[in-house]
Amino acid sequence: MTFNKILMTSASAALILIAPSHAQEETQTETSATRESAIERVLGTVTVTATKKADVEDVQTVAVAMSAYNSDTLDALNVTTLESLSYSAPNVSLDDVGTARGTANFAIRGLGVNSSIPSIDPAVGVFVDGVYLGVNSGVVVDMFDLDSIEVLRGPQGLLFGRNTTGGAIVVNTANPTDEFSFKARTSIDGPVDSDRGGANTNVQAIVSGPLIENLLNGKFGVSYNTDDGYFKNSFNGDNHGELQSITYRGGLEFMPTDALTFLGKLEYTDSRSDGPSGKNHSWFDRDNFDMSINNPGFGESETILGSLRTDLDVGFGNGVITNIFGYRNYESTSSGDIDATPLTLFHSNAEFNQEQFSNELRYAGTFDKIDLTTGLYYFEQTLDYTEIRNLPSTRPAALPASIPWGFYGGGTLDHTVWGAFANVDYSLTEKLIATVGVRYSVEEKAGDVIYIRPRFPCSVVEGTCSADGFNSLIGLISPPGAPGEPNGFSDSDEWKNWTPKVGLQYFWNDNVQSYAHYTKGFRSGGYNFRITDLPIFNQFVAQTGSLGFDEEEVDSYEVGFKAQSVDGRIQVNGAAFMTEVGNMQREVNTAGASGVVQNIVNTADATIYGLEFDGRVALTDTLLGSFNVGFMDAGYDEVFFDLNADGIVDREDVNLDLPRVPPMTYGFGLIKDFDLGTSGAIVAQASYQHRDRIAYTDSNFGWIQDADMIDVNITWETPMEGLSASVYGKNLLDEVQIGNDTQLPFPGPNSVAGSPNTAYQTQIAGGTFSPLKKGRLLGLELTYVY
Repeated sequence: MTFNKILMTSASAALILIAPSHAQEETQTETSATRESAIERVLGTVTVTATKKADVEDVQTVAVAMSAYNSDTLDALNVTTLESLSYSAPNVSLDDVGTARGTANFAIRGLGVNSSIPSIDPAVGVFVDGVYLGVNSGVVVDMFDLDSIEVLRGPQGLLFGRNTTGGAIVVNTANPTDEFSFKARTSIDGPVDSDRGGANTNVQAIVSGPLIENLLNGKFGVSYNTDDGYFKNSFNGDNHGELQSITYRGGLEFMPTDALTFLGKLEYTDSRSDGPSGKNHSWFDRDNFDMSINNPGFGESETILGSLRTDLDVGFGNGVITNIFGYRNYESTSSGDIDATPLTLFHSNAEFNQEQFSNELRYAGTFDKIDLTTGLYYFEQTLDYTEIRNLPSTRPAALPASIPWGFYGGGTLDHTVWGAFANVDYSLTEKLIATVGVRYSVEEKAGDVIYIRPRFPCSVVEGTCSADGFNSLIGLISPPGAPGEPNGFSDSDEWKNWTPKVGLQYFWNDNVQSYAHYTKGFRSGGYNFRITDLPIFNQFVAQTGSLGFDEEEVDSYEVGFKAQSVDGRIQVNGAAFMTEVGNMQREVNTAGASGVVQNIVNTADATIYGLEFDGRVALTDTLLGSFNVGFMDAGYDEVFFDLNADGIVDREDVNLDLPRVPPMTYGFGLIKDFDLGTSGAIVAQASYQHRDRIAYTDSNFGWIQDADMIDVNITWETPMEGLSASVYGKNLLDEVQIGNDTQLPFPGPNSVAGSPNTAYQTQIAGGTFSPLKKGRLLGLELTYVY
């Protein structure tokens, strides 16, 4: 860490320790005496829903490694998207991939994706109000009016099903209230560095209360965000990263009897933005925000998300029958400057539509020493994807100028999942609990894939159109007599699997518990919508005998503990884990004539070891400290795919770093509450978080530099009840972070020679597509709660 970083870290920590002298007076006014301090609010019991039991549980009592954030903590951390929590928990990375705005690139405990291909399933499942989001697209969006967020680390296949091999993110939006309430919030933030763009403004309003006393409660909220663009595009001097987004959310809670409750929620989001703010590291140094692109691009999306939850209290087992029906429709179009240069080398347009339905019916209850949770699950979705690549440098010289040149392709997918699960917690003694559970899933996928390769619209040249509406140009550019290549393929597959879990939990006393468990997880197999290199794909088919890629299996072994003081002012949690990954499913990136070749293949078996610690300590009645630290060590056990593209599979491949595995993450935070008596109160919060450098691509060609993040938030709770004003700063060290680091075949003016596999390099021979994230910014916020 440099001297400047040390200085800013110390200054930020010291900032929250400065108190007005009269705040230390022992005499309090009636107002301050009845006020609940920020420390008390954050120290309050954090309940979690992720165990799916009849009653919510205290996070300190569950045998799961997790970080749970209640609404007060989310406000203190100024959480606006899931990415806001990317630096707040050990071994957790909740990044936006940057290629298409809002596309999740999440990784937990070293398991995640490194691609925006819509047909690739996530390794970290995201659930909103109990509804699983079937694709990564449209996940990292503005969030507001939240009740809690739960970040579960490690495979969660038993209760949450497939695609949770890394973990699960459980988002609970606030429910309608039985008393009238109103909340309004407005904020403005932006860059403070003179060479950056403009301001980002957000306005939110939520009203909630009874519509019919003791029978029907309602809620309606709206959030509007407009961003003038954080970055400066040196190609034309314009701001880049502009955004206009609006979200409407409504909710109804119907209680016809004391035992029966219906809770419905519906949300609509409309978003319009620029394309990715990409930089190319063969044109610009890695550690700055310089960028120059001649295609600002665009991203347009509409999302409808709805859920209907029914809870029925039943007499047997003093239990609850719960049914959650979910629906999501996501539609997007986008355009991006993928070469990330002021030249037209690789521009890409895409259109993606997703529609899903899901339903979970479950029962949770207690029978003497048995705590039972069991249920049935159904999920279906359809995906439609089209991609068009503009690669003028690949245009054959002999091709007539009258014929447009472009790469077209994509695919469609029908996807269905059936599941049944049961979990039993059995009290062997008053202190010792045994857990046994299993989930059985049947998954079916039927896909139609169109290779992304040169084509032209049928209207350009007379002839017979193929089924996808395009004719192949392969006959014009191949040597005489060469056979034409097929347009694509249709195929289907089915996977059946068991997801067991066994474990023990021991309560040493009311405040200390330890646990140990084994669990298994699966990540879905499927088909690649972005096949751009047919020789490589055909080689893959010949090796595997399949047109798609297979499931990834994870076996996880974990031991942990959770401890807190009697008064709850001290909490310390820890976990150690070993994750064995079989048939690791990766998106191997290489450069090629089609711009970027992304092969989704099962590459290797690997093992990941890790340690995690986190906790909080109330240092005084008005000062709260928190900390987290994570260690990971990972390596390949066997590699069966050429990861570094040198033509052979050998020790060089085995010695590569696993992507998305930072050796160490750590951080700490402080919250200080200053009671100002009749003048209100000041709540100051500062946090520091570090994440080590990680390899981004399997070849280690791409990588993401380490980061030291400092955030500060100072809130004045004014004497006017419910009104508060905040000033905040994010990424105060102005760390340069990127969403991905994908290699390109377009050398730039600063390119250097040498093998990128032997050492991390600031400038590389072929260039990169590296979408930027925002750097240092300051903001103001006003909030009113009635």
